[in-house]
Amino acid sequence: MHEKIREAHHTVYEAEAKAAFRLRLYADRADKEGFPQIARLFRAISRSEEIHGERSLRALEPVRDTQANLEASFESETKVAGVAYQKLIHLANELEDKGAATVFSQSRDVEATHARLYKDMLEHLTAERETTYHVCTVCGYVADGTRPETCPVCGVPGTKFIQV
Repeated sequence: MHEKIREAHHTVYEAEAKAAFRLRLYADRADKEGFPQIARLFRAISRSEEIHGERSLRALEPVRDTQANLEASFESETKVAGVAYQKLIHLANELEDKGAATVFSQSRDVEATHARLYKDMLEHLTAERETTYHVCTVCGYVADGTRPETCPVCGVPGTKFIQV
């Protein structure tokens, strides 16, 4: 693939992922404000944007077998937690932005948890283990199995978790 086409696919992937995420937030707001039809429109277009992003992502990165995908996800989460967020935390502290430092620190901690979940799954790839995951709607922490009483990362009550 020509490097300029690779860059174009990367641009499309990033832009569409951002648009899809933004539109889901808009849909949630429309629901809260009592506009269910507008919320449905935002969700439909969000899904359309996801399709655009998926097409470019597939051109950039192959979706391999499950073990390879788990390994790649583990490596990515480890790198993000250990490198990318550390730089962002340092920047926020340097600029004395405590709110950003908290968000980046919590996200780093959650990314490390994601890496552990991927590693655990790699170790039990062929096991007949079935579990339920609970996701903190504030910081994104993922609990494996039972919902915690409070989030170990941001401290909100367990009622703030959604079951996946």
